[in-house]
Amino acid sequence: MLTKLAVLALSAQQISAFPSLLSEAFLNKRNADPAPAGSPCPHMAAELAKRQAPGVTPPFNAAEQYVSNVGANQFVAPGPTDQRGPCPGLNAMANHGYLPHSGVGTINDFITGTQTAFGMGPDLASFLAVYGAIFDGDLTSYSIGGPVAGLLNLGGLLGTPQGLSGSHNKYEGDVSPTRGDLYEYGNDYLVQLSQFTALYELGQQNGDSIDLNVLTNYRVTRFQQSISNNPYFFNAPFSGVLASPAAWSFIYRFMANKSSEYPEGLLTGDVLKSFYSITGDYPNFKYTPGYESFPNNWYKRNPVDYYTIPYLSVDTLAMALAHPQFLSVGGNTGKTNTFTGVDPAALTGGVFTAQNLLQGNNLVCFGFEASLQEAPDLLSGLYSDIAAAIAALTTAVNKATAGLGCPKLSEIDTAQFSNYPGYTKLSKTGTY
Repeated sequence: MLTKLAVLALSAQQISAFPSLLSEAFLNKRNADPAPAGSPCPHMAAELAKRQAPGVTPPFNAAEQYVSNVGANQFVAPGPTDQRGPCPGLNAMANHGYLPHSGVGTINDFITGTQTAFGMGPDLASFLAVYGAIFDGDLTSYSIGGPVAGLLNLGGLLGTPQGLSGSHNKYEGDVSPTRGDLYEYGNDYLVQLSQFTALYELGQQNGDSIDLNVLTNYRVTRFQQSISNNPYFFNAPFSGVLASPAAWSFIYRFMANKSSEYPEGLLTGDVLKSFYSITGDYPNFKYTPGYESFPNNWYKRNPVDYYTIPYLSVDTLAMALAHPQFLSVGGNTGKTNTFTGVDPAALTGGVFTAQNLLQGNNLVCFGFEASLQEAPDLLSGLYSDIAAAIAALTTAVNKATAGLGCPKLSEIDTAQFSNYPGYTKLSKTGTY
């Protein structure tokens, strides 16, 4: 397992050793030794102890965990008007009837579908469903792909909802495992075979097993590729600091096939290919957009081990402690290799700092609360009156952070983003 209690137990002195500007962290990264007993992360430590303590593995129940891909859930290819987008899991769900085949679902469709098909915790599923409906739909429904004009009758929308494919820097972001950066490729929803192949190769080198270590190491590579190749690379507070690590951890946490031998899951190259709509033998892969599918004899997470927000908190912090560059809000300033970070204290009025982001649940708190404080700017071009959207998002954030002990963030200074074309030149429809 990537995440260990020792990684979480950092002392105050060790945390303060990180540079005050997190963009500098990966230039002068330091290895922190585990602190003595007494973790500053009691909530996450408890979650970790419950789920990942040595010798403790989740149960496996074939009848409860089997995910059918036959009968009512047999694969049906998308038609010309059906929506498919940047999330392979959602695409597969629509192709197998775990979401509406059209690729447009209600909040409840997404909550129940992700639990049924993958074992996502209701807390995490609820937040992501509400967030998608607010930023990519009409407050009640949204598309897993592109624009859907049929949603115009609700929410006081000013234009056509853009769906997940048009949610750059709101939901979807740069440094995707298999999708290209929007500015580089002109789209953020198609698999780039070079990226998929690189991930597949790493899994083969690991005994045909793509685990969290493999994914975290590849994320380091992709982060540097965005710095080196994308002059508009931008790591936003929510889509970069919280949604991005979720996208990476979801690959293993949800796609890995569970069994009595591998109750936490084994993600082989063949299973990965099925979920990413890849056919052919290495290295002669072929990608068919929108044909993502559930493999045969595939089993999801056990209901007692659903992937919840505290679980995501553990994974996100563990990756950030190993590679502090993942924490850096900021981006390139119009040229490649110009990554400049924003001081989190200046961004949040001192509520979050480079030091306290690594304490307790503060990292995920920052991501959730920043999504709310960014919302007025992001929603102003989407709705004639943003009050209903803000109210719905406020409720969702409050529910997501309940019990996490989050510091109260009342505003962020979006003027800090003025030097980043990846933020300033992005249209409300998710294009440059």
